[in-house]
Amino acid sequence: MQITENILRKDTDIDKELQSLNAEQYDAVVTLDRPLLVLSGAGTGKTKVLTTKIAYIIENGFAFPSQILAVTFSNRAAREMKERLFGITSSAMGVWLGTFHSICAKILRSHAEAVGISRDFTILDADDQLKVVKQILKEMNIDAKAAPGIVAKISRWKDKGISPDNPSVDKTTQEGRVYKVYQERIVSYDSVDFGDLLLYVVQIFKENPDILQTYRNRFKYILVDEYQDTNVAQYLWLRMLSPLGQGLCCVGDDDQAIYSWRGAEVGNILRFEKDFPNTKTVRLEQNYRSTGHILGAAASLISNNQMRLGKTIWTADGDGDKVIVQRVYNGYEEAQVVSEKIEQLHRKYDLDYKNAAVLVRAGFQTREFEERFIANGIPYKVVGGLKFYDRQEIKDIVAYMRLIYQPNDSLAFERIVNVPKRGIGASAVAKFYTVASEKNISLYLAAKDILEHETLRPSLKHSLDEFIKFIESMRLRHDLKSADIARIILDETGYAEALKQEKTLESQARLENLKELLQALEEFEDLPSFIEHISLVMDSPKTEEDNVVSIMTLHSAKGLEFDAVFLGGWEDGVFPHNLSIQEGNVEEERRLAYVGITRARKLTFITYALNRKIHNQWQANMPSRFLSELSPEHITHITGRSGCFS
Repeated sequence: MQITENILRKDTDIDKELQSLNAEQYDAVVTLDRPLLVLSGAGTGKTKVLTTKIAYIIENGFAFPSQILAVTFSNRAAREMKERLFGITSSAMGVWLGTFHSICAKILRSHAEAVGISRDFTILDADDQLKVVKQILKEMNIDAKAAPGIVAKISRWKDKGISPDNPSVDKTTQEGRVYKVYQERIVSYDSVDFGDLLLYVVQIFKENPDILQTYRNRFKYILVDEYQDTNVAQYLWLRMLSPLGQGLCCVGDDDQAIYSWRGAEVGNILRFEKDFPNTKTVRLEQNYRSTGHILGAAASLISNNQMRLGKTIWTADGDGDKVIVQRVYNGYEEAQVVSEKIEQLHRKYDLDYKNAAVLVRAGFQTREFEERFIANGIPYKVVGGLKFYDRQEIKDIVAYMRLIYQPNDSLAFERIVNVPKRGIGASAVAKFYTVASEKNISLYLAAKDILEHETLRPSLKHSLDEFIKFIESMRLRHDLKSADIARIILDETGYAEALKQEKTLESQARLENLKELLQALEEFEDLPSFIEHISLVMDSPKTEEDNVVSIMTLHSAKGLEFDAVFLGGWEDGVFPHNLSIQEGNVEEERRLAYVGITRARKLTFITYALNRKIHNQWQANMPSRFLSELSPEHITHITGRSGCFS
């Protein structure tokens, strides 16, 4: 239904925007007199509603631009909102529009003295945080390998609005002790981290009622994007600014809450109506992206979640093709089938590569697709991450294998001579370069020469001697298979143990990638054959970035859309992920599946394998429980390699 009545009669851009809205979108835009929750399903035009609402408020004189606060999560989303807003009205200059962190940084610089820092504070990035924690660990005689895990723990505390002095922080634990010293240290540096931006502003509001009242008076309307992704600190900040919800509009989708692992609390959106008793809830359910069968399958799946407010997305654009579910024998066949289907769509139906995407649950799943795409000449990019063989941990282990195979490979030597850290620093490497240049030999031979003929400090001599002995011993074991060589490298160098000690999501993902590398190596009988293979893979022709198939994890795909989406690995233990099953967090996995299905405009293609090699072990997992939750009327099942686009 198009709104053609009860709007401003002037022929302005805002009029045109209002006329283009459907009934629910229009209702969300013009509701200003009470707390408003807009439940926006996938592809239902939430950004259009937000930007039109801001323009509607300004153009009708309900508030000055400076009295409007609009917050979102990413810089990309904030830029898009600004561009679209100024496309509707030129009067938006002065609106407080940005990310939670940028808005809080602005407030904090105005009141920094209230929390004991100067207005010229610097903001630490992730690398800075890690350096500070490593300094503290060194002073406490604690292994620096624990640093990434402690940084992650501190960030989670701050996401929950917990300061170092909070009773819930156990000071007897390693993390608790470090947190207190860390906070004191960065204050002495006149610095804050990203968590502090919110934590400090909440503290200022709690301890300074006059400052809080200033901002309550300033903002007549507050609009929040992606409300389902807010954490505790962001929730507290919003509740303090708008305790009764007057003029508050939160837009979000409880069915797309997929970031609990980084602190998001889906409960914030689920209890919105209880937090603000006079709430009006508007459901945006008309989808402008996907076909009817895709939406029907997604709706039947997500309806199995108990923790949701409920809505059913639909489209006026017809049913389209049914969602295809195909059974394959193993991961290798899965990659082959997907590759063939993409090529068929490209050649027979003129599908641009850029309009196709492969979405997987975990990063390690990308390797088989990448290798198959390379073999079949399909251009691709890995979105939100590096290509498999470009990842740091993969390149490190491959460098060890290259050096074992060819000691004159100076690039490989330089990469791993101090990985993991063994006290062979930049000054030592510079000395290797000097000798190598003088004697026209490789860095490895230069290091051996220095070890034999020059006096070195004891710790450096020991580390260099151990490293060279390891490489020499591995060169003598030419009978080993490639996978066995890699296992020994991971074990005897301490590389795998160092990642285990980090205890972060990133280190866990890197360990999974290394296990996937071991699986890949099983295909090669000896080291020379793998070295030749990796050289060819790394030398694959570069492609134009604007017309390539996207490969990414489901988490990275949120907010994106493609004509054809290929969802791989739909087996229990893979998706839903085994950890989520064990921890009873299957509902978030189901929301992730919902996000995946609804990325597609025209075709959704799901595959599951009877057998899959995971962490170098064959597993015969059951098909994903999510497959049985897809309504049969929206699904076409295929077994084997039969075609589905003829």
